Amino acid sequence: MISSSNLFHKTHYEILGVKEDANLEEVRKAYRSAILCFHPDKQQNASETSNSGCLTENKFLEIQRAWETIGNPRSRALYDAELLTLRQDAATAEDVSLDDLTVHDSGDIIELSYPCRCGDYYVIDSLELADTGCSISRDGDTTSLLTSKSLPTSVVLPCGSCSLKVRLLINGDTRLHRDVHL
Repeated sequence: MISSSNLFHKTHYEILGVKEDANLEEVRKAYRSAILCFHPDKQQNASETSNSGCLTENKFLEIQRAWETIGNPRSRALYDAELLTLRQDAATAEDVSLDDLTVHDSGDIIELSYPCRCGDYYVIDSLELADTGCSISRDGDTTSLLTSKSLPTSVVLPCGSCSLKVRLLINGDTRLHRDVHL
């Protein structure tokens, strides 16, 4: 379930009754089974009330939309990215940019930090950034963050002490202002 604006929505995976890592064949089998149960033409009792008929039709349409989305590898990848973003939105206190961070250069590793309202910090270093596809390069007094992707990306950072998180928004190649610590 995804919580959005205090409303809970079933994911397409939950509608079909499959795990998010299910392969295409598992998704296809779940779709076929569900569609047979809720297809309006397959209903056993033709004298259903109009209210339960609407519920069956709505369920049928939900199943059909779920299949159209996760039954196609391209739309499934987009949907999975959207789910990830929604989950991160629900879990983060705020969005921050690279300009909001303090950069500490200790030589081998560059550390980026942002203060949390609890008094501790959200921290990410150059090694962790490399895991996300971003690299830091130094040229004299200039430090730049280079991304391997042309599209903006984001990273969720946990606070060192409390349960709050922020989402660090990374938009393309950026120059960082740094504090050099010897």
